Amino acid sequence: MFMSRQSGQGKLVFLISSSRAGMNGGGPKKLVDLLEDPLPGVGTYEDFNTIDWVREKSKDRDRHREITNKSRQSTVALLRSLSDAFSGWLLMLLVGLMAGALAGGIDIAAHWLTDLKGGVCLIGFWFNHEHCCWTSNETTFQERDRCPQWQSWAELIVGNSEGAFAYIVNYLMYIFWALLFAFLAVILVRAFAPYACGSGIPEIKTILSGFIIRGYLGKWTLITKTITLVLAVSSGLSLGKEGPLVHVACCCANILCHLFTKYRKNEAKRREVLSAAAAVGVSVAFGAPIGGVLFSLEEVSYYFPLKTLWRSFFAALVAAFTLRSINPFGNSRLVLFYVEFHAPWHLIELAPFILLGIFGGLWGALFIRANIAWCRRRKTTRLGHYPVIEVLVVAALTALIAYPNSYTRMSGSELISELFNDCSLLDSSQLCGYKQVSNSLADRPAGEGLYTALWQLALALIFKMLITVITFGMKVPSGLFIPSMAVGAIAGRLLGVGMEQLAYYNHDWLIFRGWCSPGADCITPGLYAMVGAAACLGGVTRMTVSLVVIMFELTGGLEYIVPLMAATMTSKWVADAFGREGIYEAHIRLNGYPFLEAKEEFEHSSLAVDVMRPRRGDPALAVLTQDSMTVEEVETVVDSTHYSGFPVVVSQESQRLVGFVLRRDLLISIDNARKRQDGVVSTSQVVFTEHAPTQPPEAPPPLRLRGIMDLSPFTVTDHTPMDITVDIFRKLGLRQCLVTHNGRLLGIITKKDILKHMAQIANRDPDSILFN
Repeated sequence: MFMSRQSGQGKLVFLISSSRAGMNGGGPKKLVDLLEDPLPGVGTYEDFNTIDWVREKSKDRDRHREITNKSRQSTVALLRSLSDAFSGWLLMLLVGLMAGALAGGIDIAAHWLTDLKGGVCLIGFWFNHEHCCWTSNETTFQERDRCPQWQSWAELIVGNSEGAFAYIVNYLMYIFWALLFAFLAVILVRAFAPYACGSGIPEIKTILSGFIIRGYLGKWTLITKTITLVLAVSSGLSLGKEGPLVHVACCCANILCHLFTKYRKNEAKRREVLSAAAAVGVSVAFGAPIGGVLFSLEEVSYYFPLKTLWRSFFAALVAAFTLRSINPFGNSRLVLFYVEFHAPWHLIELAPFILLGIFGGLWGALFIRANIAWCRRRKTTRLGHYPVIEVLVVAALTALIAYPNSYTRMSGSELISELFNDCSLLDSSQLCGYKQVSNSLADRPAGEGLYTALWQLALALIFKMLITVITFGMKVPSGLFIPSMAVGAIAGRLLGVGMEQLAYYNHDWLIFRGWCSPGADCITPGLYAMVGAAACLGGVTRMTVSLVVIMFELTGGLEYIVPLMAATMTSKWVADAFGREGIYEAHIRLNGYPFLEAKEEFEHSSLAVDVMRPRRGDPALAVLTQDSMTVEEVETVVDSTHYSGFPVVVSQESQRLVGFVLRRDLLISIDNARKRQDGVVSTSQVVFTEHAPTQPPEAPPPLRLRGIMDLSPFTVTDHTPMDITVDIFRKLGLRQCLVTHNGRLLGIITKKDILKHMAQIANRDPDSILFN
């Protein structure tokens, strides 16, 4: 049995003879189509390796061409062709339904467990606080969260809800539940799926660029992340569920891909589905389907063709519809924070909005540096050896400090919703503690309640900024969207109230005189909170277009796009002045993943010959010859090196390039031939040519491996500028490129070589690039 590549179609066939004589030319031969019966393992990739985008796209084109040709021959083949074309849309439908259902379940469970820290519902322990009091007739508008059916832990244990002892009981129960949820989350992650920790977005970005991380999108990761995400959010740690929901949606997509051969067997096609799944993740996290599509396009996707755009849009729509049907927020709205501001913004207010943008940029740059320094310390010291203790200590510290302050005690989503809120006459919130000088909503001086709220918010801001730095990156699922937005929303609300009071006491100032007359409702503090939230999230992630769209979808505040745009762009410019990396790119670099950032410019004047291996003084490049090596010699070359592939040349003397063969394909083919082909021994000749050279009659039959060789590997000349080479790697998704001089092989450049070279130029440690 040996393999050959059929010209034009590029498909492998086995020539299986009935006898050894048949192998030498006589006897009947049977052709087996490898598209239906492939050699197991050939064309697949090892863990922590980069896929060959060009080869994967070529495989898919060949497959599609064959299906199209067959569809003209019979009705059954035509139906199969239509089914193949429709399979992508069906897969998107399933991904949207599954991700939407899981997100709805996560929202409901997280809300219930968060409320469980404060008390329990007597009519059904599975009801959260809000649902428990819905049917109660004893609630008042001022105290709509108080009802006899819901009892705090102090009421249940000591029979009293007032007084110092009751407060201590509630305090201790809050810490107990927080520690229990955090402990369960970290233990489940460690025991069942270590990949379920963190945000997941840095790894998703790396996987979408063509990297293989086996198990990262598997079923155990999905189950564990779904359960532990609920526990981590409910524990009160300074983290959100929005980033991890992107990971959850991608896990759903990867699992469902196995139902369709087209996506199961092609890594490039699967990544198109994963790009759409990233859009689904943001769609269900925020109820922002259009923002989700733009997030996938701007932030995570490496390759985003127009077809993927349409499918992302469809999948995000299905997911949003599914979430809306479940109605986890109980308000019949899809958006997470619905706002209804009454006053329009004025041109003069762009100055404080830009000020919030500057704050967001500074906070983003500071947070990235502090968090990466802390995570590096975790990786390089003994701190990293005790993840369970670290999580418990941080959870205890968070609960201990958070409980006394009502703004840190509530969940991140609740806090942001409170800060976005526009005060009404009947609002009982402390943030609406104005002195009532008339029956008007507008033009009110701050009262004692508001001053208390502002002090609490200022303390909450400092606490959130510090605790988020050490929380993000722990061994539990942890998103960054909500904590970043909370920091910005607090800063924005403080500035908004400050502006409101400034306008009240200084109506005659030049800047207020024209548009903020006495008795007018001219400043909306909730709008400042919204702009601040966008600015801080933009500073941390460096999102722009998708962030603005997510924010207006999230809040329904369509007329406030200009303030959001101004703050977001200012935030990005300020943060970029301190470093161009967002938090996800910084974590990719910290973990040593081979990721070529499209936003990063290559400005050095080096040539391909400066970066290629072997360098001057290194051993010669390990190559295979097309027809002069035995099986034993090939195995010796493979065993003595750790390279992912080998160039094939005419001979050691000429070094003229013939093709490129992958290590994995080579080993699988040799192993398969030894088991299934008669006469293949260590002295058998390995042939990469179309016709085997003549051999003595007593020689064992040759092993033909032309079928596994890439006949058109990408090459550049030794004088190609590196900026062009880097561009080729980015645009085509190459894993390696061969360097030639007048057709003679000189060396090889891999993605890892480029990343190491770029690290050296930036005065970073080149050995921080761990994988290939």
